[in-house]
Amino acid sequence: MATIERDLRAALAGMSAAAVWAASEPALRRLFGTPYTDVRLVGATLSRRHWRLVGTTIHLLNGAAAGVAFRRLGLRGWRAGIIAAQIEGAALWPGMIVVDRYHPDRRSGAWPPLLRNPRVFGQEVAAHAIFGAVLGVIVRD
Repeated sequence: MATIERDLRAALAGMSAAAVWAASEPALRRLFGTPYTDVRLVGATLSRRHWRLVGTTIHLLNGAAAGVAFRRLGLRGWRAGIIAAQIEGAALWPGMIVVDRYHPDRRSGAWPPLLRNPRVFGQEVAAHAIFGAVLGVIVRD
């Protein structure tokens, strides 16, 4: 199988995993008792009116990029997927400093402070685990 075909399959796997993550957000929000959502994090930053469409599109594209990176690193399986997703989440978590300062939902008070919020952190750990497990199961050569 050609590299381009493998990358395309990995991108589709990443998009699928991101779609499962996005679909799980309402349940995760209830479970962790928080109004936070990654789709809104990205979407509302770029568009107040069409935040859901914009956020979902970018979330899926990020998933595609993660899928390709996962495959090119030679990673496979749900354990590797979860570990890779948790590393990515931990690396990006300090960016919540910027979100806390500038995101419209933080500025309006619709979201609580995020950086030091254990419920939001737990929700992100769970969402990344879901994403990583799905990605790891789907990506194979």
